[in-house]
Amino acid sequence: MRIRKLFKFENAHIVRNCSSDRCKRSIHGHSYQVELILEAHRLDHGQMVYDFGLLKGNIKDIIDSFDHAITFWDKDDPSYIEACKDFSARWVSLPVSPSAEQFSRVIYFWVNEILKQTQMQNGEADVSVYSVIVHETATGYAQCFSDDVANEQMGKLELADFEFSEQVRAEWSDPQMYDKLVRGEKFYNPQVSLQVK
Repeated sequence: MRIRKLFKFENAHIVRNCSSDRCKRSIHGHSYQVELILEAHRLDHGQMVYDFGLLKGNIKDIIDSFDHAITFWDKDDPSYIEACKDFSARWVSLPVSPSAEQFSRVIYFWVNEILKQTQMQNGEADVSVYSVIVHETATGYAQCFSDDVANEQMGKLELADFEFSEQVRAEWSDPQMYDKLVRGEKFYNPQVSLQVK
């Protein structure tokens, strides 16, 4: 069974080496919509694949890192990167170019890592990311599956290769979330006592 949760964020970027002159040479922004689709082959004690409320924690925080931020490729011109850092309190550095395709890969990767390191405590089992769809415009989107994340021809993704500004980190529920993720520390879902009335 699959469930879908919609997230939204506003983000600015430059997509180097693309065909469109405007996109590759000018900072521009989009109103993104992200469809996170989770899958499981059994239901938890609440008869859910994964409680939507649980998605309001670390997963929402990590996706929200992009909101009202500038995102750049860590291989871009160093002076451009420095200017982004100097003139924006909210920025995210990626090991890949910030295209819709790569946003879908990055979000899939992050959510998958969070789920792998989460101690489930309400009967959740085999919950995984089925797909991530990133709508860059009303008419265009990119969709990512697990094979896309693992495909190094699309760019290698490693947890330690991302960087978040101090302001982004300060706005997370747990400002140490990403450091814990990189260190492989467990996250804990709330314990639920089973009651039938």
